[in-house]
Amino acid sequence: MIEVGAVHILFYLGVMMFAGMLGGKLIGYLGMPKVTGYLVAGLLIGPSVLNIVPKDVLASSNIITEVALAFIAFSIGGEFKISFLKKIGVKPVIITLFEALTATVLVTIGVYIISGDMAYSLLLGAIAAATAPAATLMVVKQYKASGPVTDMLIPVVAMDDAVSIIAFGICLAAAKMLTSKSDGNLILSLLKPFVEIILALLIGLILGFILSAVMRRIKGNGEKLACIIGFIFLGTGIASTLNVSSLLLCMAMGGILINTTAFAIKYMKMADDITPPIFLLFFVSSGADLNLSILPSIGVVGVVYIVVRVLGKMLGSFIGSLLAKADKQVVKYLGPALIPQAGVAIGLSLVAMSVVPQHGDAIRAVILSGTLVYELIGPTVAKLTLKKAGEIQ
Repeated sequence: MIEVGAVHILFYLGVMMFAGMLGGKLIGYLGMPKVTGYLVAGLLIGPSVLNIVPKDVLASSNIITEVALAFIAFSIGGEFKISFLKKIGVKPVIITLFEALTATVLVTIGVYIISGDMAYSLLLGAIAAATAPAATLMVVKQYKASGPVTDMLIPVVAMDDAVSIIAFGICLAAAKMLTSKSDGNLILSLLKPFVEIILALLIGLILGFILSAVMRRIKGNGEKLACIIGFIFLGTGIASTLNVSSLLLCMAMGGILINTTAFAIKYMKMADDITPPIFLLFFVSSGADLNLSILPSIGVVGVVYIVVRVLGKMLGSFIGSLLAKADKQVVKYLGPALIPQAGVAIGLSLVAMSVVPQHGDAIRAVILSGTLVYELIGPTVAKLTLKKAGEIQ
């Protein structure tokens, strides 16, 4: 049995489940997305406020985060139908590059002006590129948003983390060189993130084709659902073992399934039907993990990071949409929907701490504070933005 202290961990998961349901219901009366209610509920029952769910419970339930992110990535991959990609062309690629890299450049400049430390600035700038697809996708699904902004938003947030990982790998190599911690060939250090991304996508493609072949040979819906879940777990485990992105791997797997089987939309719907309680637990645990005590410690750098990243996302999205000749609604409304930031950014911050340990606590505080702000206001801003765009009725 898995126990934390004298109480079984399933008791705490039950508490988190009911707290999330109540938070989602109450926040709905205010016209805000359920995901915000889940996060607030988690924050209230977590160590920072009431401490109903202690910190060691959250550490023991990390598998919920892995499972939730894997299903989210698989679901996003299901949006990449070849017919849809042919219709939108290279527009999301252009927009993603501009919104992610503009945030990186502006945050790097802003932090460097204040701190004077280029390695520290580069790492925070690279982390700024990441966007959390989970909260955005939850808003889209809850309100059944549809239209040109939503159609562009889903592929952009899907590709955003890939751009962030590449940018972070390059900045990490540069930071190591600046701090005289480069432990090998600089070219190899720069190539490493590209190799990891290609490997994740390649494994995802292979597993996707195998999953597609298996799905055509089994008949029962229960078996089909078990097969999908099994492959998602298998892919996530392989990614963790090889230290590559499980998000990209599962996304590639979902993309192959949607394009190679006749009833793929039905299969995606089967997977989506079991995810609401998983996502609820994920967001409640994310909220519980937010540490309010770090807010006073972030200082001017934290404020610059939080504000300038949003400006960078909005400006980059605006410029990229104009250059890509996207729909005028996309030009006007896409940027504010890219505010949320969570899991990938937190993971990258842990790596950054080992490269510039003198700024380790500061990096962690800045990213966690940013997560707190972005995850609490981001879903509501995304909802209001899509509503203004006329894509939420």
